[in-house]
Amino acid sequence: MKRLLACFTKSELILWTSSLAFILISYLVFDRSNHLALAASLIGATSLIFCAKGNPLGQLLIIIFGFLYAIISYSYCYFGEMITYLGMTVPMAIISLISWLKNPYNGNKAEVKVNAIRKREFIHLCILTVIITVVLYFILESLGTSNIVMSTVSVSTSFFAAYLTFRRSPYYAIAYALNDIVLIVLWILASVHNTSYLSVIVCFIMFLINDLYGFINWRRMQKRQAFENKKQLC
Repeated sequence: MKRLLACFTKSELILWTSSLAFILISYLVFDRSNHLALAASLIGATSLIFCAKGNPLGQLLIIIFGFLYAIISYSYCYFGEMITYLGMTVPMAIISLISWLKNPYNGNKAEVKVNAIRKREFIHLCILTVIITVVLYFILESLGTSNIVMSTVSVSTSFFAAYLTFRRSPYYAIAYALNDIVLIVLWILASVHNTSYLSVIVCFIMFLINDLYGFINWRRMQKRQAFENKKQLC
């Protein structure tokens, strides 16, 4: 545990503990009954701080979070979220975990080697995202998914983010930040009928802040790794 905590800066530890504190407080104020949502939120927030550091442990925690979040989504008939996490986010997190473990930076298994995807691959990703979105829209419509438009947008942003995570691109965090915004809207709509879901909203607000920090830190990592690699060549 000491070795894990040692890799974080004081600012990162403050961000992590503050996120956990806000999630716990919102649970005590708005919920106090949905223990599964609390567990998922705490695990999810913890996974993001590890992902922000490029640590594969973050992907392992996302796998656990994905299963828990799928159960929560099912409880409100957010079938799009359930299908997305069970059929895409969890499998992609497993693939990303393998990818991150196979690509450590300079042998350091606690930090992944940052990658940059080419323009052609990015275009192919956009086309594939559109195809998946259209197909899933009709599937979700047939299942009677609540708030289908926002649920479909969530599928798009989730797939985009999951792919970029697997490819070790810093922009995975921006894609997840966009997904966080969509999820905040989704659970605001859900909280109109059940105020206990307000704690889930706070959870994704914390996720948004952590994902934005993740992008900033990954850009730092990318520049540092490029500088150190260049220095080794000289």
